[in-house]
Amino acid sequence: MLQITLRYLPLGSEVAFLQIKQTEVSGIKAYLPIFYIHVYSAIFVLLAGFTQFNPKIINQYPSVHRVLGYLYVGIVLLFAAPSGIFIGYFANGGLMAKTSFIILGSLWFWFTIKAVQLIINRKIKAHKKMMYRSFALATSAITLRLWKVILVYLFHPAPMDVYQVIAWLGWIPNLLIAEWLIRKKII
Repeated sequence: MLQITLRYLPLGSEVAFLQIKQTEVSGIKAYLPIFYIHVYSAIFVLLAGFTQFNPKIINQYPSVHRVLGYLYVGIVLLFAAPSGIFIGYFANGGLMAKTSFIILGSLWFWFTIKAVQLIINRKIKAHKKMMYRSFALATSAITLRLWKVILVYLFHPAPMDVYQVIAWLGWIPNLLIAEWLIRKKII
């Protein structure tokens, strides 16, 4: 993900994925800055999130867990999820893909804010479950790309067909796995 993010340095409007988004880039003034907010905030969310479920950090370094948790929550709620919803509205792949990305961003925001409410009320187990859901959606940035490689390699579908499918595969299996782990009380 860091390698993908670094493709967008220096900031430009005709690099990587943006090459196929020129209508939005040139026609919607807010698109490019919001796109970059999403790309750059997501990398910090992933880095902070991967530390949040480590029992050693949680038990031996609770202040580190708290600080990185604040970072994760702040970036998701203020930057990553809202910008994801915005760019989801302009997603390639028509209504099917747009719907997926908007639902993804909305659920990500909801699970994260709910987790904050739960920890404020000292409901630690419920907080942990909600954070698993939130992070499952955060990792959709990774799984979406993995599914793309798998589907293109195995089936060679048309690009828009792939995009419509991976828009959903990027996050639904992640959320189902998180729910399975929660129900099995593995977490």
